[in-house]
Amino acid sequence: MKVMKFGGTSVGSVERIKHVADLITREEGNFVVLSAMSGTTNSLIEISDYLYNKNPDGACETIARMEDSYLRHCKGLFHKEDYLEKAQNFVHGVFDYLRTFAKNLFSSTEEKLIVAQGELLSTNLMTFYLQQCGLNPVLLNALDFMKKDSQGEPDAEFIQNSLKELMAAKPDAPLYITQGFICRNLHGEVDNLLRGGSDYTASLVGAALGVEEIQIWTDIDGMHNNDPRIVEGTSAVRHLHFDEAAELGYFGAKILHPTCIQPAKYANIPVRLLNTMDPDAPGTIINNVKESASIKAIAAKDNITAIRIKSSRMLLAYGFLRKVFEIFESYQTSIDMICTSEVGVSVSIDNTLHLNEIVHDLKKYGTVSVDLDMCIVCVVGDMDWENVGFESKAMEAMTDIPVRMVSYGGSNNNISFLVKEEDKNRALRSLSKCLFENA
Repeated sequence: MKVMKFGGTSVGSVERIKHVADLITREEGNFVVLSAMSGTTNSLIEISDYLYNKNPDGACETIARMEDSYLRHCKGLFHKEDYLEKAQNFVHGVFDYLRTFAKNLFSSTEEKLIVAQGELLSTNLMTFYLQQCGLNPVLLNALDFMKKDSQGEPDAEFIQNSLKELMAAKPDAPLYITQGFICRNLHGEVDNLLRGGSDYTASLVGAALGVEEIQIWTDIDGMHNNDPRIVEGTSAVRHLHFDEAAELGYFGAKILHPTCIQPAKYANIPVRLLNTMDPDAPGTIINNVKESASIKAIAAKDNITAIRIKSSRMLLAYGFLRKVFEIFESYQTSIDMICTSEVGVSVSIDNTLHLNEIVHDLKKYGTVSVDLDMCIVCVVGDMDWENVGFESKAMEAMTDIPVRMVSYGGSNNNISFLVKEEDKNRALRSLSKCLFENA
């Protein structure tokens, strides 16, 4: 069995839904995870924003526009009258349900109920379409097995037990379909898995079932070795270690959120990134196999702020770093990079919500300076310190680019440079030329 996850762009139109249906019926017995159709979640959030702002007319106008769009999708998908009627009735039911929120008090609980409708729409329409095609897929409601624990993390034991019980009731299904992203919290309320939620669902399902492979289908041929929007001639990386993929995801590669692949990593299940528009392309395989002494890819993370704390009192003073880190912890602000010297420490952050308070508290321990509009450019691969020359190649590419900080040695998988955002494109192109084109 394989888990096949399709994102919003993969099911973003009538034609693409039909194409995905062809892909998932190539072989029987697989487990399919679907996102909401592209644009749907944003529209549902827009409805919630209107309701938060006590504007039910604005919400109902958006609901009507979405309902009309989905009814048009139904006419394009269903040529048999009975299935068209079934699909239209389901769509009417969802949007009538959304209208009921315009009459009640509105909170984050109601917002999560609204946002969940996107995945429920896509999975039901796909199920109806496959039934029209003569198949009998089993639609499993993710809200029946996907649950968070008291820490807000997925409850792996509950997911595994509940999912296997549900599937045991339909053991001969040609395929199973469920919703990505949505779940329940500890109290049984509808919730979601936040960023990369559908990928996370696929990874959790794959780990729970011990599947052969988890496939993430998107609109690009795997993970590229640089940003194709900025650098010409990029190519797909055919193999990544889980740690390398996590580094790339964290440092800006949008195709995969780093949290999503952790369940697959721990269960030792390979994840394959595939292109819905070019299904026969090999894509990128991610697993626990290391390729030694190789540079895989370059990524960039924008909207970074650098903070330097300089203090002559720091010299040989134990406890200084602890006090600095406790300030960031108290404001729930994570640190991306850190560099230290005898008289100071520099860190970078990507969350400036409490920047003023952090700077104010840091001034107790030294002189503080802040650099805004920075960017982390990250080179990822097997960067073990014994692989002589990798760091010098990367440094050579940055010869003509001002570098604020360099981080090397904290991980065996990357070397990171902090540069001005205005220098990002030049840095990406220079690194690509030096590391890949001239290799």
